[in-house]
Amino acid sequence: MAEAATAGPGDEGGLRRAVGPWGSYTWGYADVGADIYVALGLVIATAGGSSNVAFLFAGLIYASIGLAYTELAAMYPLSGGGQLWVMRGLGDIFGFTAGWSVLLAFTVDIALFAYISISYLDRFFPALNHPPYNIVESIVMVGLLLTLNTIGVRESSKLNEMAGALDIFAESTIIVIGFAFAFWPYLYWSQISHFWGHFQANRLMFGTSLAIISFVGLESISQAAQETERPTTIIPRTSLALILTILAYAIGLSNLALGVVPWQTYDPTSHVYCHGLSVAACSASHLAHENAPMIWLAEHLPLIGAYLAPVVAVLGTTLLMISSNSGVYGSSRIVYSMAHNDLMPKFFTYVQPKFRTPLVALVVFCLVAVGELIAAGFTSNALESLAQMYAFSAAVNYLLVFVSLLVLRFTDTATPRTFRMPWNVALRRPDRTYDIPISGVVGLLFLVAVLVMVVITNAIGRVAGPLWVVAGLVFYVLYRTRRHLPLLRSCPRDWSAMQLEVYHESGETGLAQEYQTALRRNDRRGYGSTVPALDLLLNWRERRRGKGSTPEGTQT
Repeated sequence: MAEAATAGPGDEGGLRRAVGPWGSYTWGYADVGADIYVALGLVIATAGGSSNVAFLFAGLIYASIGLAYTELAAMYPLSGGGQLWVMRGLGDIFGFTAGWSVLLAFTVDIALFAYISISYLDRFFPALNHPPYNIVESIVMVGLLLTLNTIGVRESSKLNEMAGALDIFAESTIIVIGFAFAFWPYLYWSQISHFWGHFQANRLMFGTSLAIISFVGLESISQAAQETERPTTIIPRTSLALILTILAYAIGLSNLALGVVPWQTYDPTSHVYCHGLSVAACSASHLAHENAPMIWLAEHLPLIGAYLAPVVAVLGTTLLMISSNSGVYGSSRIVYSMAHNDLMPKFFTYVQPKFRTPLVALVVFCLVAVGELIAAGFTSNALESLAQMYAFSAAVNYLLVFVSLLVLRFTDTATPRTFRMPWNVALRRPDRTYDIPISGVVGLLFLVAVLVMVVITNAIGRVAGPLWVVAGLVFYVLYRTRRHLPLLRSCPRDWSAMQLEVYHESGETGLAQEYQTALRRNDRRGYGSTVPALDLLLNWRERRRGKGSTPEGTQT
């Protein structure tokens, strides 16, 4: 069996710590904060007068996801995020499935946000704002981001910090000015009452499934955990701040939009309010509003709208570009972690000597994103096609993360939890007491509902998403068979040593002592080592059959 290894934080040629509190916050904000620039028009065009409800439901799911990510990222501050947690809690094959799913989300993130960034940029170049020109522009942007990430995370993080601060100011200005001077209660009420008077469940479900993309991005904070200073202290603070910020903006902007402009102006299939335009010109106008909804909203603000719209166009271009940049960064770090953990080929662990960045992973998955851009360009609505794939992959990954969180509450009681999901219920057993997070169980049920919505309503997502997962599992079987590694069981890993190393390397010496004390206490009580859920199940089946073999996936 090949040597089991994980990216050691102190390894020569490993990742460097260069991300502080504001950098950690803006890594997430660059991804999540930019989502409203995409989703606002897409969801309003789909859900109409119920778009605020779609955003609200998606926001509640996002809040539960954010709390789960906060707990797990503070527990395991290693590059890899959700994929690493699922692998630790459920086993290698589930860890691969989660990682492979979020790779689709991140590569679509690269393509989707590069495409919409160009839509905002092309406000100044309207002749280019249609295929194939906007697709070519998007591919050029992906190439520029690849170069930026090859240079290093510190330079990339500085770009996030500057743009994030400017966008917080711009979105706050739109909300304050919009509600004070442009919000029309009669329009707001008529749009909402019309939809609920002619209720269409499929439109609400479709809109909710797409609204999920407004809240994807906390994965970026966890991906940067191994490059964040004092991660177990910083990550909980930045994650909670991000949850509140984005939830407030999404709810505020979605309600504002319904009281400022008719929802039909965002729908490319609607020919209402075209005022004598041709069908082609009308569709092009609506598509421009759907692809750059924040500009359309800013233009309707009195007095400052004509001046604010170009500013929003520049900010949208920048913020969406750095959100695409977060996808480049995140996909490379996931592959880096998966390769170190024998889930992907080892050449993905190559780190460029000068800049200490994972060059092979960066290049390969930027090329995947370019392929997705080209494929989306052949569909009738590239934005919607990319968004559907994004929604499916994110739902699968988050679902596995929630299951893993619940399992780890039982199987890993030694690791210090500097943050816990709220509303816990104590489950008392003869030998120990477990805390069950009610918010985690509710979040899990919400995500099951979202995945059902995606499968029912997303024609492209329900085909392309499962095909991606199946292709990944075939690749996983071929790779593990070639390396003579177990298919269902997990490879042996010294999780305790990795955990202690990252505590010491990041300066969390108090947590290191607390962890060592808990490990010794568990050893005295005879609890033994932590084993993923799938390995425990396989071991139980073998004992039932009388084999009594030593678990191959046991971890120290």
